[in-house]
Amino acid sequence: LQGYASEMDNPSLLHLIPSALQNKKDILFGNLPEIYEFHNRHEIEHCIENPDLLARCFLKRKEDLQIYEKYCQNKPRSEALWRQCGDSIFFQECQRKLDHKLSLDAYLLKPVQRITKYQLLLKEMLKCSKNSEGTAELEEALATVLDIIKSVNDSMHQIAITGYEGDVSELGKLLMQGSFNVWTDHKKGHNKVKDLARFKPMQRHLFLYTKMLLFCKKREENTDGHEKTASYSFKNSLKMSTVGITENVKGDNKKFEIWYNGREEVYIIQASSVELKNTWISEIRKVLT
Repeated sequence: LQGYASEMDNPSLLHLIPSALQNKKDILFGNLPEIYEFHNRHEIEHCIENPDLLARCFLKRKEDLQIYEKYCQNKPRSEALWRQCGDSIFFQECQRKLDHKLSLDAYLLKPVQRITKYQLLLKEMLKCSKNSEGTAELEEALATVLDIIKSVNDSMHQIAITGYEGDVSELGKLLMQGSFNVWTDHKKGHNKVKDLARFKPMQRHLFLYTKMLLFCKKREENTDGHEKTASYSFKNSLKMSTVGITENVKGDNKKFEIWYNGREEVYIIQASSVELKNTWISEIRKVLT
């Protein structure tokens, strides 16, 4: 923040800032200032003398840790901007002044890595605290951090949905997302379509919200020689208030059915494992009840 972000306001360096970067500080750095302020309280450091307080510290700050979700959601925009102007003289100059071996993008990745380091810390602490009185709190703290990591991960996928006409934020909480084999069987329409649909599954990425289930098709795009970025083009949606579920499908314990309008449309969904299927079924059941 000091060596790069504030240098963007340094009048003597203004002429070096690439035009693509003008007024885009918030995109490049996201809510990094907010994360910095949060950590400036040094609350975890106060736990060094008294590790029993650590779990409580995480539980107390449960809501605040959502700032990481915000940071991660902005990360793809930040990376795209960096690819555009990361090799500019401005950044080289800042890096030279700081005498850093690594360029800015390595540091912008730190918050993403930080949130995953927390789960490792808590897991290690749990190993050392078998059945002592603070164990239950540590387990709860770990569950909290894992929940944040899951929602960060889910929201990273959610921002890549394209072609959905409505507003994703109105669909309620995103509960689950993942890729499946899907077969469809519609009462309406030609029998030939039905027979064809029987054999060849479609690859679909499903997003389960409290109000809606979205079916998308995953597309991998190469971004100018960099890593593949996935996007999910919207195909169709089912209102959760009108669907039913059949938990077991004859002949395959990884399959389940979601049907619509009294089985007018049936979607046979195959998970990659029985565990995954059961997790989805229990989430869907919670929504339906």
